[in-house]
Amino acid sequence: MPEVILKHNDIKNSERLKRIKEKLKDLPFTPGVYLMKDKDGKIIYVGKSRTLKSRVSQYFQYSASHTEKTISMAANVEDFDYILTDTETEALVLECNLIKKYRPKYNILLKDDKQYPYIKLTLAEEYPRIMMTRRIVKDGSKYFGPYMSAFSVKDTLDTIRSIFGVRSCSKKLPRDIGKSRPCLYYHMKKCMAPCDNKVSQEEYREVFDKISDVLDGNYKPITEILTEKMKSASEMLEFERAARYRDKINSIKMLGEKQKIISTDESNRDMIGIFKESDDACVQVFYIRSGKVLGSEYFVFENVKDTEQEILEGFIKQFYFSSSKIPKEILISSEIEDIASIQEFLRNISGYKTELKIPKRGEKAKMMQMVLKNAKQSLIKHKFKRNRDEIKQNRILSELMTLLSLENPPHRIESYDISNISGALSIGACVVYKNAAPDKQSYRKFNIKTVEGANDYESMKEVLCRRIDKAYEERKKIESGVLSPDKAKFTELPDLILLDGGKGHVSAVKQLFETLGETIPVYGLVKDDKHRTRGITDEKTEFYVDKDSELFKFLTCMQDEVHRFAISAYRKRHEKANVKSELDNIEGVGDKTRIKLLTHFLSIENIKSADISELERVVNRNVARNIYNYFNNDKNDLE
Repeated sequence: MPEVILKHNDIKNSERLKRIKEKLKDLPFTPGVYLMKDKDGKIIYVGKSRTLKSRVSQYFQYSASHTEKTISMAANVEDFDYILTDTETEALVLECNLIKKYRPKYNILLKDDKQYPYIKLTLAEEYPRIMMTRRIVKDGSKYFGPYMSAFSVKDTLDTIRSIFGVRSCSKKLPRDIGKSRPCLYYHMKKCMAPCDNKVSQEEYREVFDKISDVLDGNYKPITEILTEKMKSASEMLEFERAARYRDKINSIKMLGEKQKIISTDESNRDMIGIFKESDDACVQVFYIRSGKVLGSEYFVFENVKDTEQEILEGFIKQFYFSSSKIPKEILISSEIEDIASIQEFLRNISGYKTELKIPKRGEKAKMMQMVLKNAKQSLIKHKFKRNRDEIKQNRILSELMTLLSLENPPHRIESYDISNISGALSIGACVVYKNAAPDKQSYRKFNIKTVEGANDYESMKEVLCRRIDKAYEERKKIESGVLSPDKAKFTELPDLILLDGGKGHVSAVKQLFETLGETIPVYGLVKDDKHRTRGITDEKTEFYVDKDSELFKFLTCMQDEVHRFAISAYRKRHEKANVKSELDNIEGVGDKTRIKLLTHFLSIENIKSADISELERVVNRNVARNIYNYFNNDKNDLE
């Protein structure tokens, strides 16, 4: 075993390095995945290899080829784990799963699939629907995408629904067939109304084959059918029906005309190009179907030390890992390591062979230059927007610091509001802004526990007291090793607290902070008689803010956001309480049964109107009878 060293790091004689060296001896020469951990036990890097021993050992041996990222990562490794697999392809799949689960610091991280819109055909349903989704689930549905924007998806959905007349409602069919009259879309000739048996199930499902063709970019068969129907209707002097077919043909043509023909080769492929500048990189993807660009998407990676090849390889593995549809050809702009194993990985996902190629000459090479040009422009636009946003955010924080005479810019601001009706089920809401931008993952809500009635001052004090106490508790747990810092939710205290309220709210919280020994600045956001933001105040003085300034707009947005979040949280709590009060009084109905009932019947009203036989489809006979008797006692008394 060669001496384990790391250049530029004074760790040669550390216990950490000795322990790693001993563990390296036990590594097998087999495929698997390795997980690098820091001193807190947090996974900071996940990788795979066909020979674990060789690959993992390389990180702890000096090599001139080591990148800055590799040196930095290895210097922070306190320990590592590994998982053996039978093949390298299995290791690659496991690697993707673990990266998605742990999101390690030193891996190339693709943003969650949920943010990119897809079109979903719910083919597992007896009467399918078409909808937009940001999440791919293996539920028997068919997915198309991802698309450039939610707007383009909604526009496409509107066009397809108008052409084919498929339903947009969420009714449970065939269960709900005939229970209500057809909606307005049927009368507008935009829905075939399967909910009222206006079309057979077989005819309705056949339409989705045509929709799939259109979404794949294959417009010719459907336009030919519609053209024949239009001519036939015209010959029979049914000009209104002929006009409807004509409009559908025009709508389909419009969908096709939005796509740019870039190739005479009609095969399907994705083209992926990367442009890197300093520590920022942009990966651009073009989706080409039948020689047309169906859409494009770009992905920006900021502050990355990886090479173009490393970024591209990490992107491809994560991007296609959750993909619903992988083309048989993927053209890439740079060489990547071990193309063969990635091709096998893609084949296992798709069920057919997919080739990764680098175009060297001809039409495809010219097309790749266009993709790279777009990648460069996308990164320039992103950096311009980022710089513009940073300038704006810095200006807002600077103005706020000057206005309130703060010692430092308030990089973390927490805003609080209380929501209740007549003091019942009061709830406190906290929204968090980091560098003048909302951080929704840090939003928190607090059910008021100790305050009776509508007392906003005491409720606000309870919320802030609990918030500070949680920070103290987490710090103690971290110091004692019970809690990992990355699992903490309240440790980071705000630089500024803004309350949705006036001088009384500020005074109440400041009294609390004096007791706790906290020195966090506290101010209130006051409103005018029309319930609009007026300005900012402490317990004595109201500060004027120019209504045309960026700071005023920022404060208004924050006050509106915390109020929205508080109202939303209150409604959810109120609805939950109402549901419990209706069902939890029935013998045999617990949390799981309540969920089953609501999932099946969708509302309390539907449960009330159900007969015993309907209830027995969800719960056993005794519980069904208890539910029926509970909601029908009054009727029985009258009988």
